[in-house]
Amino acid sequence: MNHPPESAVSSKQATSYRSSNSRSRELYKRASVVMPGGNTRHSIALAPYPIYAASGSGCRVKDVDGDERIDFLNNYTSLILGHADPRVTAAVQRRVALGSAFTMPAPEDVELAELLAARIPYVEQIRFCNSGSEAVMLAVKAARAFTGRHKIAKFEGAYHGIYDYVEVSEGPAADEWGETDAPRSVTEPGTPPSVAEDVVILPWNRLAACGDLIARHANDLAAILVDPMPLGIGMIEAYPGLLEFLREETARHGILLVADEVLNFRISYRGAAHAFGIEPDLASFGKIIGGGFPVGAVGGSRRVMSVFDHTGLLKVHHGGTFNANPVSMTAGLETMRQMIPEAFDRLNALGDYIRDRLTRMLRDRGLAATVCGRGSMFVAHLNGGELVDYRSLRGFSRTTPIYGQLCHEMLQRGMIISPRGVFGCLSTPMQEPEADAFVDALDDSIGKLGIQSS
Repeated sequence: MNHPPESAVSSKQATSYRSSNSRSRELYKRASVVMPGGNTRHSIALAPYPIYAASGSGCRVKDVDGDERIDFLNNYTSLILGHADPRVTAAVQRRVALGSAFTMPAPEDVELAELLAARIPYVEQIRFCNSGSEAVMLAVKAARAFTGRHKIAKFEGAYHGIYDYVEVSEGPAADEWGETDAPRSVTEPGTPPSVAEDVVILPWNRLAACGDLIARHANDLAAILVDPMPLGIGMIEAYPGLLEFLREETARHGILLVADEVLNFRISYRGAAHAFGIEPDLASFGKIIGGGFPVGAVGGSRRVMSVFDHTGLLKVHHGGTFNANPVSMTAGLETMRQMIPEAFDRLNALGDYIRDRLTRMLRDRGLAATVCGRGSMFVAHLNGGELVDYRSLRGFSRTTPIYGQLCHEMLQRGMIISPRGVFGCLSTPMQEPEADAFVDALDDSIGKLGIQSS
């Protein structure tokens, strides 16, 4: 049930998380003994320690100290229906009572595959896995097997999961960048340096440079991996013509165009690639298609997906104990059934509303800020200058401590956002009062910290 949000929490709530007897503090102390850094995914890291969740309902989360906040992260976009949706919960309970995993397929994976193939114009066949990272890895493997080539291209700063090849130049430091029109391939610690030789790094929104790099490596490129609105690049949208150019160039050179829809599939009923007017050869999916449970998928044309077909000329072996787990399939199926076009329209209109309110608030404060995003997602960049590519994102998430401070101010005002930037997403239980409360809390937090344009 939605109830009117309060613009701030009580002073008791504001301080309980940081109190000496905080349960979150104690849990983190225990976690630090048995987990490196006290966590098992870096995306939830928060100094001096994270807030531990106890329960969630709708668009609100209650922590282990009893404080309730409005959730504008939704497990990093995966909960489009919010927490504990009654219909998803009931469907999962029915499924679990019948068994949670088998060494046989279950009807639900057929039904979810049929739903997605019917909804996404360029997907004829689909294959499930357990995470977005796995989905991207499978797409890359499929592209290499299909084309017989070994190199891939991706954009500097774009995040596509933790597969060695797609991690290249995900967050390079300025002294590693190389030339603007020919970025260096920078590997992550733990990745063999030789991986860099098989990854061509493209500069976002620099069409001529992209054309030169693609032409130079065309005979070796199996795939170009692209997210039309990459969070790692601050959700700076592709300039007009860039995506169309990529589609034309890949088709001309026999390269597969692979869309990363893991995060951005929530942009529209038929996904981000369709919303931006392109039809890729393959795409990776995750997050909302699992309804809050672990999931990933790769989909595309029957011709390309044939590399996984064990009844034909199998080229890519793909096992996995929990692939198409019936609980995940059930939750995803119920979620996607609820997300009809009208549900996307209402949620995306709320996204327009909060982005407009953020823009006006930041303008009224005299901040040279930029609000990016589309559909039900938004990012507010609290710095001036034209935003073009990864290199123009001075201060976004990785390099400016103010975002961590801002996150704590927002937590005190009853809002959950990331410490890596003013990034948020909406869920269907939200309405304008929640959006207003968020903008008001951000306004107060910016004032409290005395943030000025950089």
